[in-house]
Amino acid sequence: MFTGIITGVGQIAAAHPLGNAPSHGKRLTITAPPGYLDDVGLGDSIALNGACMTVTTLAPAQSQFTIDISAESLSKTAGLDAIGPINLEKALRANDRLGGHLVSGHVDGLGHVTHFAQVGESWELRVLAPPELAKFLAYKGSIVINGVSLTVNRIADLPTGTGCEMSINLIPHTVENTALGNLRTGSSVNLEVDLIARYCERMLNMPAVSGRAD
Repeated sequence: MFTGIITGVGQIAAAHPLGNAPSHGKRLTITAPPGYLDDVGLGDSIALNGACMTVTTLAPAQSQFTIDISAESLSKTAGLDAIGPINLEKALRANDRLGGHLVSGHVDGLGHVTHFAQVGESWELRVLAPPELAKFLAYKGSIVINGVSLTVNRIADLPTGTGCEMSINLIPHTVENTALGNLRTGSSVNLEVDLIARYCERMLNMPAVSGRAD
């Protein structure tokens, strides 16, 4: 589990294919901030742009670690297949503060940035979410974008089959201390909907089960 509070901005330093077939994934080498890996061990979970991955090798002296990502995960996520900045979050511990909201690290879908511009001291980020995620989005609800826990300020349901556009306000601290500042109009982003909303939707749409008489 995670909280959506980014604990460091790393850099994908290398992305090597694990084979020649389309079914093969990649091995990513991540450079982390100095000291970031001091409490990280082999097999630990770290979220990369909101996608939970497993540490497969460690090189603390170089502040680097590797993860293996499958072709399936590459096809369902954004920003994990090429060199560039990446949001990092270590897995939540039982005694940690829950500063954002409960996040599983499982990407539910890809969104696309439709607008990203400064408004006063802050920034407005608008993201078009796919139609299947629209029912999980609500005014003042939580959404994870590239691993960052954010609050939805405005929702616009677009014509049938188009999707749902959400507007989010980013304070300068968020832009400066996450990789969100590198987004541009047209960028693809990883989305994870609120965990509670997902379970509520499932319960509300389950058929009633009649009780059994003994």
